[in-house]
Amino acid sequence: MRGDLGRTQLKSEIQGTRGAAGRRRGPLRGRRAFIAVMALVAVFVLVTARVLVWPAQGMPARVDAIVMLAGPGDRLAVATRLAREHRAPVLVVSQGWQGYGGPCAPAMPGVKVICFDPNPGNTRGEAEFAGQLAKRYGWRSVVLVTTPTQDTRARLIVNRCFSGSIYVVTTSLSWGDWPYQVTYGWGALLKALVLQRACLRQHPGRGGQRRCEPVPL
Repeated sequence: MRGDLGRTQLKSEIQGTRGAAGRRRGPLRGRRAFIAVMALVAVFVLVTARVLVWPAQGMPARVDAIVMLAGPGDRLAVATRLAREHRAPVLVVSQGWQGYGGPCAPAMPGVKVICFDPNPGNTRGEAEFAGQLAKRYGWRSVVLVTTPTQDTRARLIVNRCFSGSIYVVTTSLSWGDWPYQVTYGWGALLKALVLQRACLRQHPGRGGQRRCEPVPL
């Protein structure tokens, strides 16, 4: 009888010990999961800051062409300023933002201005057209005028259509534009990395030029 009682007490103590250990492991697992999630969030924030908010930018004193991609921000003012400073002999302006017919740059002494509507009306269409121009005129370097959220994606896509040096100068966004542009920027970047991995290489005559207004040098 005493032996049975002792075994029952021992079994109860073992079960109690296991229960206490299980209760201790529960909060520990929760803390580990929380730490892992916070680490992932921190990595995502850092990558977003590097890729979409503060990407590397800059350009040499002179390049072969300034290419302004269509989109939000005061891009035309930045592109025009670079052209007036004679940072390049050619200014290419995409008029494809929010439908076609966006503003073209004014005529400037010593600068050839080319305005066009990309086909399709996105960064791939702009890159393909810029690549055609580069091949026609023998460009070896270009500077892209865009916004921080498009910087990395623009380099990636244009590099598929143009083998020369690519630099980027960005214009700022309003505070209200940042949430949407960061969200859209991630989606478009992933699309470019996974689904659209090559230059369009359209057939002659199908390219993006709709209005070309060159100003003779």
